[in-house]
Amino acid sequence: MRRTVYNEDHESFRGTLRAFIEGEVVPHYEEWLAAGQAPRDFYRKLGELGVFGIEVPEEYGGAGIESFKFQAVISEETARAGVSFGGSGVHVALCLPYLKAYATDEQKKRWLPGFISGDTMFAIAMTEPGTGSDLAGMKTTAKLSEDGTHYVLNGSKTFITGGVHADRVIVCARTAAPSAEDRRFGISLLVVDTKSEGYAVGRKLDKIGLKTSDTAELSFTDVKVPVADLLGEENKGFSYLGQNLPQERLGIAFGAYAQAAAAIRFAKEYVRDRTVFGKSVASFQNTKFELAACQAEVDAAEAVADRALEAHDLGELTAAEAASAKLFCTEVASRVIDRCLQLHGGYGYMNEYPIARLYADNRVNRIYGGTSEVMKMIIAKSMGL
Repeated sequence: MRRTVYNEDHESFRGTLRAFIEGEVVPHYEEWLAAGQAPRDFYRKLGELGVFGIEVPEEYGGAGIESFKFQAVISEETARAGVSFGGSGVHVALCLPYLKAYATDEQKKRWLPGFISGDTMFAIAMTEPGTGSDLAGMKTTAKLSEDGTHYVLNGSKTFITGGVHADRVIVCARTAAPSAEDRRFGISLLVVDTKSEGYAVGRKLDKIGLKTSDTAELSFTDVKVPVADLLGEENKGFSYLGQNLPQERLGIAFGAYAQAAAAIRFAKEYVRDRTVFGKSVASFQNTKFELAACQAEVDAAEAVADRALEAHDLGELTAAEAASAKLFCTEVASRVIDRCLQLHGGYGYMNEYPIARLYADNRVNRIYGGTSEVMKMIIAKSMGL
C-alpha cells in the first residue's frame, strides 16, 4: 500500500541523511560501539547537517518546521543502517519541546543557537535511584537562596541518556514540599550548566543495548543554579512533564516500528545468502512463512505509527492514543526481531551481525517512556475501566 505520510521534502531529507549515514556513521560505528558512545564532535556534524534546527523557530536560527515527520525519517534511516545517533535523540525529541514551550525569549536567545549547532547538547534528568516511574517521589531538591538570586541543587539522577556529553541538563527537582491535595506539586525544571561546581557525572552505565548512547548517573552537591535558568514557573514542573509524553511515546513507537522493518531487511539478506543442506535458507517454506508473518505484523505497525504521526502533527494525538501506539509497535517489534534473529541461527547471536545489536537495542522500548504495563493502565483508563 502506498504511504501518504511523507512528501517530497521528507524524501529529499531521507536521501541526504542516508548518504550522511553511509559516509559519517557506518565506517566508524564499530569504534563507537567499542567506546560505548558516539564522539562529541559527531553531534556538531549533525548540527552542520541541520538535523537539530528543523523544529526550532526561525527567529532563533532554525527552520521553523512544526512537524515530527523528519524525526520519523531519522528513526527509519538509522534503523535501516543498523546504527544510532548516540544520545542526540533526547536532545531534539525530549528537550526541545520543553525549551520551545516554556523558555523565555531571553533563554531561547541564549540556548537555542548552541542547541542548533550541536555546541550545546541538552539532556533531561527525571529518574532517580529507587523512584523509577514515580516522579512525584523524587528526592532531589532545589532551595532558593536567601537573596533570591539562585537555587541550591542537591540530589542524584540515574538512567540519564546523553548525560556524559551534555552541556546543559534539564533537571527535575523539588522546590517545595508536596501539598496535602497533590503530591505532584512542588516540582520545578532547572536548566543546569554541567560545568557548575558540585555537578558530577558518575558511572557511564553499562547497558544491554544502545551501546553508542551515553547513559549516566548524575549527582548534585550544592550546585548553584541562577534563577534565570528556571524553566517555566516554579512548582509546576510535573504538569510540564506530562505535556510532552505523547510525543515521547510516539517517538518510541515509531522507532520500534522502524527497527522491526529493518529486522526483516537484515533477515531477508541473510537467508538469501546462507546455504544449509545445499539450499539457500530462503528457499525453505518455514523461512518464507516466518518472514511473511513478520511482514504482516510490520505492515500493521506501520499503519499505526503513520496514523499516530499524522495525528501528532495535527495536534490531535491524545495521551491514550500515544500509549496505544507505543504498546502495539513495541510489542510487534519484540516479536518480529526475535523471529528474524532466529532465522540467522547461531550467527544471530553474534554482535558482529546487526540483528544481534538490534535485538539488544529494541528491548528497552517496552520499558522507557513508560513501561508496557503503564501503557495498558493509560489505555484502560481512557476506556472508562
